[in-house]
Amino acid sequence: MTKDPTTVEAHRLAIGYAGRVVVADIDVSLRSGQSLALVGVNGSGKSTLLKTLAGLLEPIGGEITVFGDKPGRTPQRVAYLGQFHAVGGLLPLQVRDVVMMARYRHRGLLGRITRDDREVVARSLERVDVADLGSKPLRSLSGGQQQRVYLAHMLAREADLILLDEPTAGLDAGANERYAEVIRQELARGAAVITATHDVRDATRCDQAILLAGRVVAAGSPAEVLSAERLLDAFGVALLAVPHEDHIDLVVPEDAHAHTDHTHRDRLHP
Repeated sequence: MTKDPTTVEAHRLAIGYAGRVVVADIDVSLRSGQSLALVGVNGSGKSTLLKTLAGLLEPIGGEITVFGDKPGRTPQRVAYLGQFHAVGGLLPLQVRDVVMMARYRHRGLLGRITRDDREVVARSLERVDVADLGSKPLRSLSGGQQQRVYLAHMLAREADLILLDEPTAGLDAGANERYAEVIRQELARGAAVITATHDVRDATRCDQAILLAGRVVAAGSPAEVLSAERLLDAFGVALLAVPHEDHIDLVVPEDAHAHTDHTHRDRLHP
């Protein structure tokens, strides 16, 4: 892997659709091996920022580079996993075929698949615990199983920048822990990872966090950004902070349960 001093650099970035700004004044500096969480409710700008980084949307203002170039200019180095996947419903593909499609960036559509490609695909399936489903039609799997297949597809890209939009949606507790371990491994090999999530626990695992609510509420370390006051600002839910020796538990009060579907207990590590 080529390791650049800075993977993503953005200054006063404005993002949106068709000239309409969704979020402005975004500053990001992410290096190889670092992780960034984009935290907020649906519609807060998380997915818009990921699509801009992937080169799927043009920035509206400010400055942004990915590997020192305009977003989208180095697609072979970027893996983007969005929330919606058309492949599973449109084509009768086997699981192994879906993951093998990740290797086309390396070989081209008409390029010959090598033994190395097959080994990468097999290893990626094994890493998310779906190796036994390789010959199954993707559309026959449960939602959680399909999500793990898409994660395997992302791993098979062997990308330097990984962009994930709600990647743990539909995963059970065991698969969620496997996902967290896989991301730790990707960071250890030098990839940079940016994750859009509404789960505060996912965000606390990252090096940096940006809290969004149609604007930048806060940016910095998770311990600084994800305070009870700022989460109230972004999510509209008052949280109680319960301090411990090595972490803080943020607990949704019982009388707020009727007004929110967010996680009951989210942990912050100082």
